[in-house]
Amino acid sequence: MTDVFGSSHKDADPSPNGQARHEQVVFCADDRSGLRAIIAIYSTALGPGLGGTRFYPYESEQAALADVLNLSRAMAYKNALAGLDHGGGKAVIIGDPAKDKSEALLRAYGRFVQSLGGRYYTACDVGTYSEDMDVVARECSFVTGRTVAHGGAGDSSILTAYGVFQGMRAAAQYTYGTPSLRGRRVGVEGVGKVGHRLVEHLLEDGAEVVICDVSEHAVERVRARHPQVDVVADAAALKAADIDVYSPCALGGALDDDTVAGLRATIVCGGANNQLAHTGVEKQLAERGVLYAPDYVVNSGGVIQVADEIEGFDMSRARAKATQIFDTTLKIFSMAEEEGVPPAVAADRLAERRMSEVGRLRAIWLGR
Repeated sequence: MTDVFGSSHKDADPSPNGQARHEQVVFCADDRSGLRAIIAIYSTALGPGLGGTRFYPYESEQAALADVLNLSRAMAYKNALAGLDHGGGKAVIIGDPAKDKSEALLRAYGRFVQSLGGRYYTACDVGTYSEDMDVVARECSFVTGRTVAHGGAGDSSILTAYGVFQGMRAAAQYTYGTPSLRGRRVGVEGVGKVGHRLVEHLLEDGAEVVICDVSEHAVERVRARHPQVDVVADAAALKAADIDVYSPCALGGALDDDTVAGLRATIVCGGANNQLAHTGVEKQLAERGVLYAPDYVVNSGGVIQVADEIEGFDMSRARAKATQIFDTTLKIFSMAEEEGVPPAVAADRLAERRMSEVGRLRAIWLGR
């Protein structure tokens, strides 16, 4: 196993496909607390990097490194299209949060974030919660996604789900000529923190909803409140079902070659990150006439919510900004049609344009 903590890191960021290299990759280790973490800052062109901390039992340090590099790059694009004055950053803590998480470890991690002097703001992600951010903040000034008791916004899935719904409304507008899912059958894969809130929005809008989840408890929670919701056995059954919209809200990689070939939905719009299993899937979707709403565009409501905390959280202000996901998504669909490219490519181009056009302003001298 490659020891990325003990080796030279000059080649840690291989920059595949000609992509820009990360600005900074920091390897953090504290033996007493057991902390082994990696912080990656992809770009600060628009402002300090902003992205969550993932606490996960990676099979190797190299796998953790690959994940944090991909995630931080995705955050730069997400933050750019969300209209935020933040660049892309992300962190991973290697370990099992159920066994390895402790006050000492989280506070040690906070010291490393603090050492970056505000180049990176951290928040929650897989394996970390608002309560953890409160602990990190005892050693660090650059923390968001905190509990309501400590001036934070609390659960960021509230606006994540709302933003996905706005993106789905935009897809309906583009496909059906109306920004409503009324009478449409929507399949939601994964009804956890984001998925079950999305179901609420869809039902209020008059949609028919069918769901699946690996957790029987999660399914029963939705069914207890909404017995009219249909349930299928698993993700394979959902993808093959007679649905108008497929909404992946669970793990990444939900759209692979086989899925696309058998998909009956005409719209894909969900809250999961990294939905495309590999490069080229976006072209296959377009060729089959399936409209794909890029995941990092429509699921940006969560980062909008935690970014608003930095100014002093105001839910109405944050919700208004998340509502703009509708217009951004529509703009991407129109741009894709005009340029003859899939929406995922158009979204990348739009994000890169903002990073370039706004980022260059840093070169204007402000005096001493």
